[in-house]
Amino acid sequence: MPRQTLTPPQAATARGRHAPAAHAEAHPHHGPEPGAPDESPVGDVVLTVRPASGLSGDMLLSGLAALLGLDAPALDALTEELRLPALRGVLRLEARQVNGIAGVGCRIQLPHEHSHRSLADILALLDASALPAAAADLARQAFTVLAAAEGAVHGKSPEQVTFHEVGALDSILDICLACRLFTLLAPRRFVCSPLPLADGTVHCAHGCLPAPAPAVLHMLQGVAVQGFDGQGETVTPTALCLLKAFRADFGPWPAMTVRKSCISYGDKVFPHVPNGALWALGTAL
Repeated sequence: MPRQTLTPPQAATARGRHAPAAHAEAHPHHGPEPGAPDESPVGDVVLTVRPASGLSGDMLLSGLAALLGLDAPALDALTEELRLPALRGVLRLEARQVNGIAGVGCRIQLPHEHSHRSLADILALLDASALPAAAADLARQAFTVLAAAEGAVHGKSPEQVTFHEVGALDSILDICLACRLFTLLAPRRFVCSPLPLADGTVHCAHGCLPAPAPAVLHMLQGVAVQGFDGQGETVTPTALCLLKAFRADFGPWPAMTVRKSCISYGDKVFPHVPNGALWALGTAL
């Protein structure tokens, strides 16, 4: 198969005809095969994220959307593919600043919902959606990774797990739409810097727990990490299961020509430390 080269403007232009998604279907895992060299062939699309203060699902979502240059109508059209009326028109990108440095974030306004969904419920939702096959497959992988982690934490099989926070509408939106945007960018390699982890506590449906949360701790196997001079949750389960589904490499900046970049911010700001996640999209050298 001839190598496909895709610059950021081409990625944004092609979303209407789904060319990047078709490329993603041909290469559903996006990462190198086990034992393959770290380098990407010259000209291949490379994506990197450098999460200085951590990573959450909404930070992933806003960073990917900003690199694609999606406006509100384009985001609405992609969200409609989920076929969930409660998610119609709930997502907007917004300009944010932390310590005077401009970036982008997500503003999500959702109706209140008290629903605990199983993995089977989530998979049925994906089957009923209009997501392209590549994006739906990535979302299935992300939720399955998360269900396995939650099951290990609670001594249950993945099928017995009932999602609480991650079964909520906002997490369904984060995971499914992030997978859709990732297939539109269609990187041949995705590189993340070592994840910053802090001590402290996490408040969730199971009460007050030590950071990182148990599911995150379980999913950290094989993941490069580093200490962070803050307190509390820095990496969410949603973000980590997406990194796993996207088959991220963890390491230094890849050799690449940068074509587009942005900074994404979450809702939490850590004092006296760098905040946000740096994103760069380009082509391998």
